[in-house]
Amino acid sequence: MAMKHCFVGIDVGLTAAKAAAFDDTGRELRTYSAPNPRIAVAADRQEVDMYALWATVSGVLTSLTTWLDSEGWAPQAVGVTGHGNGLYLVDELLQPVRRAIASNDSRAEGIVAGIAPADRASMQIVTGSVPWAGQPGVLLRWLQEHEPESLDRTRWVLSCKDWLTTRLIGRPSADFSDASACGLVSLADRDYEPRVFDMLGLPRAQMALLPPLAASDSIVGEITAIAASETGLPVGIPVVAGCMDCVASPLGAGSVSETDVTIIVGTWAINSVVVPVGSTPPNVTLNALLPDKQVMLAQEVAPTSAASIEWFSSLMSTVSVDAITPRQLLAAAADVPAGADGLLFLPFIHGAPEHLGASGSLLGAKGSHGYREIARAVAEGITQYHRVQLEKLCASGALVSEEPWTLAGGGAKNPLWAQMFADIIGHPVRRQLGTELGARGVASLAAAGAGADLEGWRTNPDPKLVVHPGVDRQQYRKQSARFDAVLAAMGSVWSEVQA
Repeated sequence: MAMKHCFVGIDVGLTAAKAAAFDDTGRELRTYSAPNPRIAVAADRQEVDMYALWATVSGVLTSLTTWLDSEGWAPQAVGVTGHGNGLYLVDELLQPVRRAIASNDSRAEGIVAGIAPADRASMQIVTGSVPWAGQPGVLLRWLQEHEPESLDRTRWVLSCKDWLTTRLIGRPSADFSDASACGLVSLADRDYEPRVFDMLGLPRAQMALLPPLAASDSIVGEITAIAASETGLPVGIPVVAGCMDCVASPLGAGSVSETDVTIIVGTWAINSVVVPVGSTPPNVTLNALLPDKQVMLAQEVAPTSAASIEWFSSLMSTVSVDAITPRQLLAAAADVPAGADGLLFLPFIHGAPEHLGASGSLLGAKGSHGYREIARAVAEGITQYHRVQLEKLCASGALVSEEPWTLAGGGAKNPLWAQMFADIIGHPVRRQLGTELGARGVASLAAAGAGADLEGWRTNPDPKLVVHPGVDRQQYRKQSARFDAVLAAMGSVWSEVQA
């Protein structure tokens, strides 16, 4: 029997590692998933055991390749996507120097606070990204001050997906999407920017720690014999440079044309619009370069989305005989009218790039409130901050589509939450129900790198999945004004608490 061709996408976020296979039309064949070994070292420190992460990824890959072989599918190419920013350091032998630092780590907020306003503005104009605590450059400065011995042992500075790609091909690589979204690249020159190191107080010599840049769909190596033995992937099949997950998910959802808007409700809030590459980037948190040199993704991102529902789920489960799932909490929220009876939740349990010292905050709590009202408030608070980010995108100079915006992730899968999004942002959304958008996006890059025809990968939006603003729109207008006022007022409170 002739083997059928497929393409493998590996998606490693802060919560889970997934390995998925797609046929030559982009149809998902099978996905395997496992939780990631993230470690909360301290309240402000989130780290990842790099060896344990590779063991997790190789495990889900082995499960996938075993299934593919039994069903007659032959992988033709591989791509990896992973959480952007953070810091993965390896030595000359490509072995970890220390545990990786995750992108939702906030230990370096003091360094960000010390950057001169003029330098912050200059970095945003040149790189398209504002400096924040989880960026690799900022974390390198923190290590320079607190762990110089780690830097002395470092040969390569990698991202999450670069570390995994290195394990697959046996040499370091990097791509434009990750590096640009990390604030390391001049958007105009498409190369590492020395002035970033100057403004962060880092020696330019450390630029030699950054791997060569490649387009996300460029082949950077092949599966080695060692990687094949650990994963079941065929020796010698090509591996592309890949991209960060904030780029892979919009690509997987089909947002590839100028003005396309994508809202992804994952551990991180990802709000993006496709914009032309111009002389002045939109004034947003980050801009990420794409394989198409004519366009890039302007994005507002923060660890402020489904992570808060997962946090509340975990909290509830500690006082329950049975685990309380996020789905159950959203079902409970359906019993509470819009507005959560006055409760307001600020979804900053993991902080946010724009709000130094921000923390999760629940306002308006009364003795009559229970977990249902809190569940509703958490979902509404997450959605309200997506609105804040989307409004910033619209005000940044980026042109956005008047068509329904794509809604993906947890917010799309739950009808109540999808309606909440339409009501709160005041714009129709189209639910994208594909389950593994990040893996699909990077698998499409692998397919492109291997020379496959991508016509069949294009998405065909279903008009029946469009959700329009409804009867709760006016109620949420009032809540939005209150949310914005509270958010503005809390800035001084968070600063004082941090101090």
